[in-house]
Amino acid sequence: MKNRKKMNKTTKSNLITYLMVIVIYAVVQGMILTGNLSSLMQGLLVPICAYVILAVSLNLTVGILGELSLGHAGFMCVGAFSSAFFSKCMVDVIPIAGLRFFLALLLGTAMAGLFGVLIGIPVLRLNGDYLAIVTLAFGEIIKNVVNILFIGKDSNGFHFSTKDSLSLGLEKDGTILINGPQGITGTPKDSTFTIGVVLILITLFVVLNLIHSRSGRAIMAIRDNRIAAESIGIDVTKYKLMAFSVSAALAGAAGVIYAHNLATLTAQPKNFGYNMSIMILVFVVLGGIGNVRGSIIAAIVLTLLPELLRGLQDYRMLIYAIVLIAMMLFNWSPKAIEWREKVVAKIRPAKKKEQKEVA
Repeated sequence: MKNRKKMNKTTKSNLITYLMVIVIYAVVQGMILTGNLSSLMQGLLVPICAYVILAVSLNLTVGILGELSLGHAGFMCVGAFSSAFFSKCMVDVIPIAGLRFFLALLLGTAMAGLFGVLIGIPVLRLNGDYLAIVTLAFGEIIKNVVNILFIGKDSNGFHFSTKDSLSLGLEKDGTILINGPQGITGTPKDSTFTIGVVLILITLFVVLNLIHSRSGRAIMAIRDNRIAAESIGIDVTKYKLMAFSVSAALAGAAGVIYAHNLATLTAQPKNFGYNMSIMILVFVVLGGIGNVRGSIIAAIVLTLLPELLRGLQDYRMLIYAIVLIAMMLFNWSPKAIEWREKVVAKIRPAKKKEQKEVA
């Protein structure tokens, strides 16, 4: 009976999370149809979906596995550039936009997941600050490699260079696919808000089912006490690598929808560098480490807030900072946690009384 009640509680919690995303989608679509959403806000919808996926996926590493990773932007970069490169090459070969985007999504997700495995095998032997430093270095390396990469295509095939576009030696019919720091231009803009929401729901399905599975319980056991987990036969390397690679693959999927929403994709510090990794970590921390629903809300609020405060040009960053501090205090202050527990304790008896009266 206890297990059945626990399962029912878990299922209800998951359904509430899915329902929250669907309700937000319905409200936003209604605002678009009635003309109540500005073009600026509409332009932010796909990036918000990407940030939500990144926040939820990083929560799998930071909140559930308990390891601090600062290389999430690197996995996003891998997914973004591999999928954009594929889409640009296949524009004429695969004219059906939906099929081409689906294949690009699979490729970007798989490439990011592969990098997650390759990086995770040596890196996950480290813990704490050491792991954070190495993953941060990975993200910076990926960004810098993309910035020195020049790839072109002509009748003779593909040409690669790390010097400049002239050294590719393209013929007259040749086109430059990746132009170093100038990135990729002309990627088909196949991403939509609907596709972004579908990917959020898929991400939630993967992450929530993993958390509440046998593997998820093993991962959380490793987080709580690695030595105790090893002593009862849990394969620590296997489960840590599983969580890390799934998180990386989902970050790659976020990179795919991010890349297919831009006319020009470049590997700059603001979108694939250290700043992006820190911003994703802020979403996770302020939403509550291990709290998937909180990560979604934090990603949406903290992305929209600077734009909503644009009218208060002189004070918007001050208000933004105050909101950040207030959210952190609300989530992590002992007094705030104590107050929330008291409120929950008062609400639960009231609900039980109502249920008894109805019965």
